[in-house]
Amino acid sequence: MWQEESAAGGARHVAIIMDGNGRWAKARHLPRIMGHHAGVQAVERTVRAAKDLRVPVISLYAFSTENWKRPKAEVLGLMGLFRYYVAMKVKALCEEGARLRFAGSREGLPEDVIRTLEDAENATASCRAIDVVVCLNYGGRREILDAVNALLASGHSGSVTEELLRSQFYIPDLPDPDLVIRTSGEHRMSNFWLWEGAYSELYFTDTLWPDFGREELEKALKIFSGRERRYGGVGGSEKNG
Repeated sequence: MWQEESAAGGARHVAIIMDGNGRWAKARHLPRIMGHHAGVQAVERTVRAAKDLRVPVISLYAFSTENWKRPKAEVLGLMGLFRYYVAMKVKALCEEGARLRFAGSREGLPEDVIRTLEDAENATASCRAIDVVVCLNYGGRREILDAVNALLASGHSGSVTEELLRSQFYIPDLPDPDLVIRTSGEHRMSNFWLWEGAYSELYFTDTLWPDFGREELEKALKIFSGRERRYGGVGGSEKNG
């Protein structure tokens, strides 16, 4: 499926840093957790739009390894939201043909959250319309360190190739993100897909995540389709110049 050209300008994997839930809530004089609830609705809209636009893979930066530094009440609320939302939406995901996958360290996550995630992965394993990758307790540096430590624990000695290191990543067969979108006006990667996103195109929007949807996704994909990806080489216009 991932080798096929999508209708979205050739983007096989669109990754999104979902930022701005707290600011969205603050602007409405609401608790921060209400911004996260609104963000869940944006996830539903965006995943549905990605499927309609024939994007094979969409990944969502839901909770980073650094997010544990947030207030305890907010972290507990987020974990409860993940647990409830995933459990409630598994049937709907199956009906949409969406396969749910999780990238991130299980270490430190509550046991009931881990069980919920694994149950959802198993329940949607045969779905093929779109892969929805939720990055939970994820950090790009942590992923690389975990991969290195896994190789050491296996007794590997000698040189390490890119292919060997990638084989120990959280989802080894995941295609690199073609496009990384960040909402809320911030302009940084925040430890997201550091290895995989080495040659990703970046798109930044001032739109807060709870206000994101199909229109914004289409705009990002349109801009992506007009970019020339060189991967360190020389562009077509320079070759002919």
